[in-house]
Amino acid sequence: MSFMESAAAAMPGQRGDPQARRAWGVAVIGLLGLIFLALPFVGLFISTPWTHLQLQTGDVDSIKVSLLYTIEAVIIVVAFGTPVAWWLARHTFRGKLLVELLVLLPLLTPPLAMGLLLSMSYGPYSWLGQPLGRLGLSLTNTPESFLLAQIYGSAPFYIVAARSAFEGVPRELELISLTLGQSPWRTFWRVTVPLAGLGLGAGVALAWVRALGEFGIVLIVAYYPQGIPVKLWVNLQDTGLPAVYPLLWLFFVIGLPLPLIMGALSRRKQDRR
Repeated sequence: MSFMESAAAAMPGQRGDPQARRAWGVAVIGLLGLIFLALPFVGLFISTPWTHLQLQTGDVDSIKVSLLYTIEAVIIVVAFGTPVAWWLARHTFRGKLLVELLVLLPLLTPPLAMGLLLSMSYGPYSWLGQPLGRLGLSLTNTPESFLLAQIYGSAPFYIVAARSAFEGVPRELELISLTLGQSPWRTFWRVTVPLAGLGLGAGVALAWVRALGEFGIVLIVAYYPQGIPVKLWVNLQDTGLPAVYPLLWLFFVIGLPLPLIMGALSRRKQDRR
């Protein structure tokens, strides 16, 4: 169909007009949805007292705590989550549904409830906490408990994303590598991981944001040391809304770059196709 024919089909009264109206309707609904999602952030920008921003006592320490332990949490999550994701993506076995349920349970459990579950299992008087305490490891209001809360809050998101990335890698390419004499280990690193790299990167970005922003679980098991989310809550309770703005903006500055970079890389890959 030529350009003139396409344009004529989209004019009122022509056969293509109902489709054009439906397309415009979908576009308008989508635009309204985007505006709705953007409203809180527009409100944040408008209401921020830009000339009176001042960090509260302890804000810098909370940033250091969140950055340090989020990096550690993501490294741990990737280290054990990647084999789990690959295993689920590439193998069928009896009890697989149970394993998938174990991965999804922390994701489906409300954060406060997950914090309570961790307290029941790792608290100082719990069935695990008591023997761990005798070994000198306390998992309540300690850096270790903060890290534990972040891992439980972020691991399921990474595993789900990584599994999807591995499932998107054609099995035929892996089989070709194996038939050419490459070991399963080399095939994994030279074929599977590079092809799944973008999806794995998206999983890392998601785990980063989830660990950095975890509040409910941390509040229950690791009120101290205070990371950014808990410190935001403390500032709001102690001083009020004006005390929240500086740390909240810093949270976005720290948390957003990695997801934005991964999104840009994903769009670039799609454009090349």
